[in-house]
Formats: sequence, structure tokens, C-alpha cells
Amino acid sequence: MHRNECKVRREPNAIAALNIWLNNREKVMRVFLPAMLLCAAWQSHAEQPSTLALGQGVVEQFYAGNTSAVWPRMTADMQKAIGRESNLKNVRDSVFAQLGTEERLLSERVESSGGFDVYLRRTSFSESAVPVAITVSFDREGRIAGFLIRPEPEAAESPYLDYDTQAQLRLPFDGEWYVFWGGRSVEQNYHAIASDQRFAYDFVMLRDGRSHTGNGTLNEQYHCWEQPILAPAAGIVTTAVDGLPDLNPGDMDGAMPAGNHVILNLGNDEFALFAHLRQDSIVVEKGDEVAAGEVLGLCGNSGNTSEPHLHFHIQDQDGFGKGLGKPAFFLDYLADGEPVERGEPLRGQRVEAAD
Repeated sequence: MHRNECKVRREPNAIAALNIWLNNREKVMRVFLPAMLLCAAWQSHAEQPSTLALGQGVVEQFYAGNTSAVWPRMTADMQKAIGRESNLKNVRDSVFAQLGTEERLLSERVESSGGFDVYLRRTSFSESAVPVAITVSFDREGRIAGFLIRPEPEAAESPYLDYDTQAQLRLPFDGEWYVFWGGRSVEQNYHAIASDQRFAYDFVMLRDGRSHTGNGTLNEQYHCWEQPILAPAAGIVTTAVDGLPDLNPGDMDGAMPAGNHVILNLGNDEFALFAHLRQDSIVVEKGDEVAAGEVLGLCGNSGNTSEPHLHFHIQDQDGFGKGLGKPAFFLDYLADGEPVERGEPLRGQRVEAAD
């Protein structure tokens, strides 16, 4: 969830935003601090060569200053957001003036999100002390529906880097789920830039490499929709927010970023937060004692989230957005079919309880 979607921001009919952050890193951090973004299923270059080629072509033309070639490929909403082609050229000139020129490609990949194909490029620029992330989103006709250039923020400092979770955690769901964000680096887990979400996870369910059936415009098309969300350990419910609406995929509620959510006090200053739950699905109340594996509610799409998923993290204080994040080590699970006695799931892994 997010006050301003960091990769793609979808309007009712299309993504309609050109988001450019240059070397004002304080502004970048303010934008990203409450982030709990999800961007659907990762797919390899081989599976989506056309999106890879499209993204590379747009970036090359943008670098070359060939805005007359980029402009007509943008959606009408994108053009309206930018205003005129000359503004796009001004953006290009500002990027080079403040970041310098690209020196080395670090990585690139493609993703699929809410009916849009997304090209992500990570690169080093001559005048930027940190890597620069470039994201280009395409609609089904291959038109440019979103464009983002920003210096990559650094992971938040934390006194808990060597902390061992005291609660004996099981995974907060049954069945196989995919770790969309998880890990300690920003590249593995963009939550790492936020101090309260330093070790957070986003989980979805994939089938045939996709998080949904059809065109992904309905919540019911997502595989994780209404899946039971479980207490990972015994605890006491300190917060249970319900009744907020589930939004259509791509629409987000920045005013209530966690959406319907539950917080459990697991003891030892470990508070587990479960966000974006289904409206009217939460079956626990503040003060309830719950056991490990007990159902808390159902996976939904409430709050500032781009599609149905589970956001989970542990923090050292009660209350959403408070305190510092703590690592969440889970026990006895499978990661890509291999048994893990105790570990932290990583981006790209498929995880499920071992028993």
C-alpha cells in the first residue's frame, strides 16, 4: 500500500501518471515510507520478450532525446498528465542534468500487474551515488501507460539486523504462496526503506506464473482472494479494523493504507500486522486470545494496495506505522520444495507449510 504508487498507478481506464523523482532523496523517502505495494506475478525475459524489447526501446529513445517517437506511443491519459511533448523533453533534460548519463546496466526484468505489462530497469548513472530505477508500463495495445525514473533509496537503518524472532512462527496461511516482496535488500524487498516495515513481506498465490485469471480487473479473479489468513503464533489481538471496502484492482485508498487489518501481540515486544484483509471477514476482536493457526480473516484488497495480497510484518510497538520493524523467522516450511527449519522467505520463492 502506498500514498503514491511507486511503479504503476492505475486510473479507471488506464494508468495515467508520469512520475519523475530525481536526486531529491528526501522526497523519495517521504513518498515511499508507508509503502506496501504489490505488482503481480514476476515472469522471465524468455516469457515476455516483447515487453522487454518494448521497454528497452522506450528507454533508448528517451535517452537519445527522441521524444517525438515516444510521445505518440503514450496513452491519451499519459499525454494529458504530461501536457505536451515539450514537457516530456524537459523531463529528459532534467534527468540528465541532475543524474548524469547511464554508465552501466545492473539488471532488468518484466512483470505483469493489473492488466499491464511492466518493464523494470536498474542502472547506475554518472552523477547518482545510488542506483537508478526506471519503470515503463504498457497497456494491452503496447502503449506507454506509466513511466517512472527515480534514484533507488537505501534500506532503513535498523538495530534489529541480528535479532532472532522470539515467537515460534508458522506461515500465516495454508497452501503454496509466492513471495513477491521478501528479503533484506531494497531490490529484494522495497519495504526495506521503511523503518516500521524493514523486514515486511507481500504474499500472493500464483498459477501458471500469474496471480489471477482473465484480465485481472476483478478481485474474484485473483487466486489469493478470500484465502484464510492465519495467526502465525499464539497472541492477543490488539487491533481489528474491519468494514473498509475492497477496491477494484488498481484503485488504492491512500487515506487508509493498511485497509482492514489485524495486529497481534505475540509477546516480547513483537507485534504482527496483517494488512489488506477482505471487508467484513475479520472474525476476531480486540482482546481476543488466539492460537497458532487460528483464522483471523480472509485475504482481500482493502487499503492502499494495487491488487489482492497479504502484507505481513512484525514491529516492536503496537499500532500501524509505529515503532521499528523486526525480522520474522518462520519455522518448518518448504521454499521451492526444499525444507527450511527456520528462515526468512525471499522474493521469488514459493513457500508452504512443511506439514
